[in-house]
Amino acid sequence: MALIVQKYGGTSVGSPERIERVAERVITAREAGHDVIVVVSAMSGETNRLLELARSLHPSPPARLSDLLVSTGEQVTISLLGMALENRGCPTRCYTGAQVRILTDSAHSKARIQEIDAKVLTEDMKAGRVAVVAGFQGVDPTGAITTLGRGGSDTTAVALAAALKADECQIYTDVDGVYTTDPRVVAKARRLKRITFEEMLEMASLGSKILQIRAVEFAGKYHVPLRVLSSFEDGPGTLITFEDETMEEPLISGIAFHRDEAKLTVLGVPDRPGIAGAILGPVSDANIEVDMIVQNISQSGATDFTFTIHRNDYEKALQILEKTCNDLGAREVYGDTKIVKLSLVGVGMRSHAGVASTMFKALADEGINIQMISTSEIKISVVIEEKYLELGVRALHSAFGLDDESAQVQVEGQGS
Repeated sequence: MALIVQKYGGTSVGSPERIERVAERVITAREAGHDVIVVVSAMSGETNRLLELARSLHPSPPARLSDLLVSTGEQVTISLLGMALENRGCPTRCYTGAQVRILTDSAHSKARIQEIDAKVLTEDMKAGRVAVVAGFQGVDPTGAITTLGRGGSDTTAVALAAALKADECQIYTDVDGVYTTDPRVVAKARRLKRITFEEMLEMASLGSKILQIRAVEFAGKYHVPLRVLSSFEDGPGTLITFEDETMEEPLISGIAFHRDEAKLTVLGVPDRPGIAGAILGPVSDANIEVDMIVQNISQSGATDFTFTIHRNDYEKALQILEKTCNDLGAREVYGDTKIVKLSLVGVGMRSHAGVASTMFKALADEGINIQMISTSEIKISVVIEEKYLELGVRALHSAFGLDDESAQVQVEGQGS
């Protein structure tokens, strides 16, 4: 017997028929002897519908009122799932975030959880009831409803699992696990049986949208085993857990990519202390997040400075940079919005040499030029032309033996 927190996303509860299927899964888990807490999102498309309704009345709705509005989406879902469970003879209690007392700060639309009082949920389990909790929402110290940002239901589920010391937090979605890369790009992409929190954090930050980054961080911090499962088909899914030192880690666990990248370059900047801060300071002040950075010093003593940002921030950043660099006496500023970031992720990099050279050779063999490189202990990222993205992903997937498990073992042997 285990305590399991199950979370169902918007597509999983997108219709009455799908809600019925969720109810069956919950009852199956109970019949297996488990205590179950359920966290649900709003029905797919509902949050966007509510936000569009808000914008029809106010061009920029106050975040406080938006939170009050969009939180109703999850209230609909908990009610409907509660009805489906009760109709099957399963005693149920349904709760909003405020009723469970998920206490957050007051940062509307992006609130962070500060404390959870899970007493009512513990009482439900003792009484043999299933608790159904609205994800994505909480309440601030003044009693105002807050929301946790898109994908926040994942964070709700993990936070509840941590507070209740659950044996596992199961995230049910429209995919059956975490794959070596996007199966829509590489047909031979494989579902991973397990992946570490470190690797999942890197994958999520690099473009994989299976889990909210904050939820993975929370799970890692509080030692909550996560499992990604499909709402639509049975299977073991992917377990996200801590690195097991007794097992041989794969060289590369996955390939992530981010399409929404843009690059800005400043040529001929005087090389002097503080120049990087002078260039990036105004960009940061405009709340624009900088990702990869490359600085080159020429023989003449001038500096060329290149960095990447999200493509949506390109025009704004370019305007800031043109003014800033005019003041600094730079020779030229130019940019490129037709780039992508391609990344290898794997804890096996810690103990294997030659990953970078294998990556660079695989891309070169396909005629793909690398514009920027960034590395960490378990990640190597490169910037390439956007038109080569899918070719690059397929080339790396094959080069690192991710097409099948036997090839993966062979690559490990070559790299050690």
